[in-house]
Amino acid sequence: MRIRPLAHALLLSLAFAGAPALAQENVDKVFGGITAEAGREYGSLDTVNGGITVRAGAIVRKAATVNGGISIGRDARVGKAETVNGGIKLAEGAVAGTLETVNGGIRIDEDARVEDDVELVNGGIRIADGVAVGGDIGNVNGAISIAAAGVGGGITTTNGDVTLEGATVRGDLRVEKPTGWFSNRNRLPRIVIGAGTVVEGDLVFEREVELYVHPDARVGKQTGTTPRMIDSPDAPRAD
Repeated sequence: MRIRPLAHALLLSLAFAGAPALAQENVDKVFGGITAEAGREYGSLDTVNGGITVRAGAIVRKAATVNGGISIGRDARVGKAETVNGGIKLAEGAVAGTLETVNGGIRIDEDARVEDDVELVNGGIRIADGVAVGGDIGNVNGAISIAAAGVGGGITTTNGDVTLEGATVRGDLRVEKPTGWFSNRNRLPRIVIGAGTVVEGDLVFEREVELYVHPDARVGKQTGTTPRMIDSPDAPRAD
């Protein structure tokens, strides 16, 4: 999982933004939030200290901030949404190319679509029914919860819990071995694969986990922990 050096790139681009941007196309700021108005079309929205709001039906090529969250409204379209310190919300029916953050959660509401990857480092990921993610989903720290959604790639975490409730995952479900700052040996990730879930790839565990697989779930080859069968996604923790 790769998170680009967003802060450096934004500051560099803003340093050369001396001339005013084209009216109602590109917006560059250092301080303050940016709003893309409903039904309008924009190029790049870039700020350092402030959030970005994309209202319903707006079209934005790129939305990027360093310190602030990004909210993408219903039926809006954003090519790329990325932040360093802040969360990202994709509302019902909205479409994004990629979603990336370092410190903050990501929430994707019903029937929204992400064409490529959903990536973060420290924060949870919550994906609702009917969502389609074309690429991979991954974090290091934070819970990943996916309802009856489709994931075209795989799911990767290091220290996070993963709960799948009727999801279809085309790739692997992988828990990576923690290293350095991300090492947390005192708590085991809790992996729950609920009823109706399909993981077409393998279950790959590079560290010990608590694994629960519902009898009605379908998964690929397992490497590592032997699963404990459950009849509910609300599985008990091991003693």
